[in-house]
Amino acid sequence: MDDMSELAILAIAMLGTGVAGGVIAGLLGVGGGIVIVPVLEWVLELLGVPADIRMHVAVATSLAVIIPTSISSARAHHKLGAVDIDLAKRWSPFIVIGAAVGILIASRVSGPVLTGVFGVVALLVAIKMALPLDQRTLTSEVPRGMATAVIPTTIGTISTMMGIGGGSMTVPVLTLMSEPIHKAVGTSALFGLVISIPGALGFIYAGWGNELLPAGSLGFVNMIGFALIAPTTVLAAPLGARLAHALSRRHLSLLFGLFLLLISVRMIWQTISP
Repeated sequence: MDDMSELAILAIAMLGTGVAGGVIAGLLGVGGGIVIVPVLEWVLELLGVPADIRMHVAVATSLAVIIPTSISSARAHHKLGAVDIDLAKRWSPFIVIGAAVGILIASRVSGPVLTGVFGVVALLVAIKMALPLDQRTLTSEVPRGMATAVIPTTIGTISTMMGIGGGSMTVPVLTLMSEPIHKAVGTSALFGLVISIPGALGFIYAGWGNELLPAGSLGFVNMIGFALIAPTTVLAAPLGARLAHALSRRHLSLLFGLFLLLISVRMIWQTISP
């Protein structure tokens, strides 16, 4: 296969990733990173990017893509009345703090560590969402006090390390605190924007001048991947949002859980295999 054919196949793969990421962003309230990160990591492996930074580039590029995707998805959910503005105002400052912490950690650990974090967290969330626990709650409403700081800060930290918009944790956490599933999905789409902007900027700074970076990179953010994936995710996100409101609570939770299970198994296997 010549270079042009290889580039064409990679371009098609990235565009397909963008469509899938956008639909899932709107459908599940995630920033699409849960799809984009593992696929980008695989594409970068094909391109020969060293394992030491491959996951960093995938995570950083995913966060950059999530910025326009979250805007599109959050606007679609807001029009459907599914964004909890009061909760967004209370949690957003702590999510930003968490994102800053996540950048500090991610920039200092190896690629396999980030892969392992991604796989383990995705597996835990998958188990919760796939099991028939839709009616199980821990609180009658989203708590205030110390929980107001600890929960969103943790979500911001882990999400930034995984390169996701936070919906993979925000949705199950909010549903455990009696937030309706559709409102949890819509609000988490807005949180994706709060996570992705500081996250992407932080990874640009952390990777600046790294000699191992692939062509077209701005820090750890690969602008070629961003240019191919971002437009398609934006176009596809509203379709996912409409699908979300056409599905039942149980079907939406089951779909979320099964999808995350497949992703987590692949990432964990990649971490532990020689």
